[in-house]
Amino acid sequence: MAEMVRKESGGAILNHWMLAISCILLIVTGFAFLFHLDGVGAVFGGYETMKTVHNWVGVVFGVSLVFTMFQYLGDSLKYDADDAQWFKVAGGYLSHKVKVPPMGKHNPGQKLYYLGIVIFGIAIALSGLGIWLMKDNATIMLLSHLVHNVSFVFFCIMVPVHIYLSTLANPGTLQIMTTGMVPLELAKKRYPKWMKAIGKM
Repeated sequence: MAEMVRKESGGAILNHWMLAISCILLIVTGFAFLFHLDGVGAVFGGYETMKTVHNWVGVVFGVSLVFTMFQYLGDSLKYDADDAQWFKVAGGYLSHKVKVPPMGKHNPGQKLYYLGIVIFGIAIALSGLGIWLMKDNATIMLLSHLVHNVSFVFFCIMVPVHIYLSTLANPGTLQIMTTGMVPLELAKKRYPKWMKAIGKM
């Protein structure tokens, strides 16, 4: 049996799935509101019930997002020469012939994606609270709807891309967010700088 190394803690895995499930529920219900999808509303027992679900799932999403900052924000703000080179070769996604520089625990694409989730996540959460709790303030409602819709577009585009890249495009990655473990040999290949940092190389 292949030797394994832990990449994610149990808490990080649980919080990832809280964030993922709440995000998908919010996207589905958000689409239903935007395009008046009566069938989706009926699943929740009507639009008013769906609105209540959407609001409170949004709270779960916001809390979960805050917890991720303790896990990933610090690393996502650090970039070096290898990260710059990674961008130059597009991480090797466009061609297997290019030489991809050694990476740490997260590659710069993952770091930027996470920063986007934080920025637009905070924006969509705060604007959602504005829509929910400040209906009598026309200015806040107008700005909140604008910010909410722009952020919604970001999530609608980037979440499917993230799902694809973390499953089909990178076999073995999904295992990290189900068990927290990754085969040692695969980790040495994908994250050599991290492996060196923890004394596995």
